[in-house]
Amino acid sequence: MFLTNTLEPIEPQAQLLLPAVTAEVKAAQAVKDKAILVIVGNPPYSGHSKNNSPYVKATIDAYKLVNGKPLGEKNPKWLQDDYVKFIRFAQMKMDAVEEGVVGIITNHSWLDNPTFRGMRRSLMQTFDQIYVLDLHGNSKKKERAPDGSKDENVFDIEQGVAISLFVKKPGLTRGIWRGDLWGSRLMKYAVAAERTLASEINTKLTPTIPQYAFVVRDLNIVEFYEAGTSIPDIFDLGSVGLMTARDNLCIQFTDREAIRVVRDFASLETEEARRRYNLGDDVRDWRVEWAQNDIRESKVSDDRITSIMYRPFDIRWTYYTGHSRGFHCYPRSSVSEQMLNRQNIALLTARSNKSPEPNHFFVTEYLSEAKTGESTTQSYFFPLWRSESENFAPTFRSFLDARYDHHYTPEEILGYIYAVLHAPCYRSRYAEFLRIDFPRIPFAEAKQDFDGLSTLGSALVEVHLLRKRVARKLAVYHGRGDHLVEAVRYSLQEQAIWINKSRYFSPVPDDVWNFHIGGYQVLDKYLKSRKGRTLSLDEIEHVDAVAGVLAFMISQMAEIDTAYGAAFPAGKVN
Repeated sequence: MFLTNTLEPIEPQAQLLLPAVTAEVKAAQAVKDKAILVIVGNPPYSGHSKNNSPYVKATIDAYKLVNGKPLGEKNPKWLQDDYVKFIRFAQMKMDAVEEGVVGIITNHSWLDNPTFRGMRRSLMQTFDQIYVLDLHGNSKKKERAPDGSKDENVFDIEQGVAISLFVKKPGLTRGIWRGDLWGSRLMKYAVAAERTLASEINTKLTPTIPQYAFVVRDLNIVEFYEAGTSIPDIFDLGSVGLMTARDNLCIQFTDREAIRVVRDFASLETEEARRRYNLGDDVRDWRVEWAQNDIRESKVSDDRITSIMYRPFDIRWTYYTGHSRGFHCYPRSSVSEQMLNRQNIALLTARSNKSPEPNHFFVTEYLSEAKTGESTTQSYFFPLWRSESENFAPTFRSFLDARYDHHYTPEEILGYIYAVLHAPCYRSRYAEFLRIDFPRIPFAEAKQDFDGLSTLGSALVEVHLLRKRVARKLAVYHGRGDHLVEAVRYSLQEQAIWINKSRYFSPVPDDVWNFHIGGYQVLDKYLKSRKGRTLSLDEIEHVDAVAGVLAFMISQMAEIDTAYGAAFPAGKVN
């Protein structure tokens, strides 16, 4: 047995004072250089890998291709996770022998995340048989057992875990099999110790283009969903939302606070600014000095103060220069600047999400922060207009015009898309797909179905933009005393949201209080983010307005569901 770094080929340096160390390094490398038939392990899971030599990085290049074509990922950073590198090491050793087996315990993200589709395809080509037991327990995804009971991790970590067996042996029946284990940690330990491979991993998979996901799917559902049009193929221009690197500095509750903070921050010495605003150490793409210089070069103009959608229905203020690695880390200027005049609308969605429900869809007429529409990953925004032209891809526009023999306005098209995304049956039926990639939109065969859904979705858009007030007489402000948010508490019996001992909003029905958008519990998030602040009259009225919007959403989504079911009665599209 030798102690060594599996991933690094080491040319040992002579240790004159420690000859035994030199001998062990040489012996370990000699073993790694031999043909290996069996590999087992539980490698570290580390997205910020320290195994970054040119050799190790080059080994992962095979996972950046799918059937010989590039992944097309702007930032495939998760392929640099240590456990991925260990799998790749094991695969390369198996490529060098006629037969062998690998048994490994890893993070389970590689089973379905789009970034790993090249890895899955590569493994399918090397190994004759692959067996996967997903132990789940992913607290980041808030996983629960199918029956709704608690699901625990087998380790003291947040990330879910999987056991995988990769078998290479000519003549075997090729295939991929999967099992899923949910429940308590002790139950999972008992199953792993007492049961067999055949009893737990018995569902054969049929991974398909383009994702090659190692998950159980109804092929009819897959065929229908894949026939839809992906959101990035609908819009010509889109991007991840604006990233600040320091939200507490760059985003403020009011325009006056924003300009005051900017003027003060720019006037300070660098280290004093870091201390006063508790900014911590600089990072690769954001530095205090860069941020200050960006503001100074902009002449500290009040005209650069602009609204930004920070969270669903939570509109705040920022100072926008449009310069990367300036006041903002990544302002996404090519897209953000389409939203500066507030004459535009952008659809918010995400490429993936880890929330229990696929509810990561919203609209805004402002700039958008990177986590506005999805709390667990990054949200993207797609403007409806680009300069003075619509922001639809020409191929999509041609398809739509020909399909319905009609030229719909951009607003009507957005209405249709928004309705589909808010149809409960669409969300539940395609939840697994919506968690791992951008939504794909099916287009109804009949024009009247498109029109009906477009009308319902357009009404929802108008309400979400708060252009149309919904009078529901909810969340009326009651009590006496100040408006300081001390502790947000909901009383089901009273149907009231208390912000301190004497002030509360009511009535707020339970379904309105618990309504989520983008993984955020909307009213709870809005009020708790203001803890320690005194609510303004505008904010008090805003809570009332948002409660009405959420109540409207609940009823409107039911109508949309009926219209969606009529448009796609059998879940099929021509």
